[in-house]
Amino acid sequence: MTTTSAPQLAPTNVLAKIIARLRHGAPLFGYLKGLWLRRHFTSCGLLAVEKGWPLPQIKNAGGEVRAENILLYPGSRLSAEHGGKLTIGNGTYLNRGAEVIAWEKVEIGRDCMIGWDALIMDTDLHPVGDRPLRNAPVVLHDNVWIGCRAIVLKGVTIGEGSIVSAGSIVTKDVPAFTVVGGQPARVLGSVGPGEAAP
Repeated sequence: MTTTSAPQLAPTNVLAKIIARLRHGAPLFGYLKGLWLRRHFTSCGLLAVEKGWPLPQIKNAGGEVRAENILLYPGSRLSAEHGGKLTIGNGTYLNRGAEVIAWEKVEIGRDCMIGWDALIMDTDLHPVGDRPLRNAPVVLHDNVWIGCRAIVLKGVTIGEGSIVSAGSIVTKDVPAFTVVGGQPARVLGSVGPGEAAP
């Protein structure tokens, strides 16, 4: 039985991508900050950081943090506790203040857009009363858009191309190409493959 990890670009491809982005006006300092943060990742492709403060925070407390080529905005936070697995696909970005917490497993697909102050977590963080701590994996498929200050809670799978409206609390699975919103989130409509987010 073989195991696979997130695909990695050859060093020459990574360098070519950096040079291409620099030519289009991307600041060099964003890549230098990314190189500094890479030490917290188990594996990582090209990591860029948008200008501004505070720097993104990566907490790896004995888990796995794997990413392909991603963009992090100031104040975003990634956390993998002991034994937790966090994976992020190619082309995904986390906007300002967005946070992802993996105590068991959080998988974020390719080309996902995680809005300002959004929270994605697979855990209750602590037990309540006599109830034990409960964790359950979270999966975001490719091309998912999570709106500003939305919350995705443990055990949720969000299908490809779906949109979570700003301020929503997602407690149940979301089918592919579906728009959800509210607290708790409910289906508001659908979006066709290839359609732009509203």
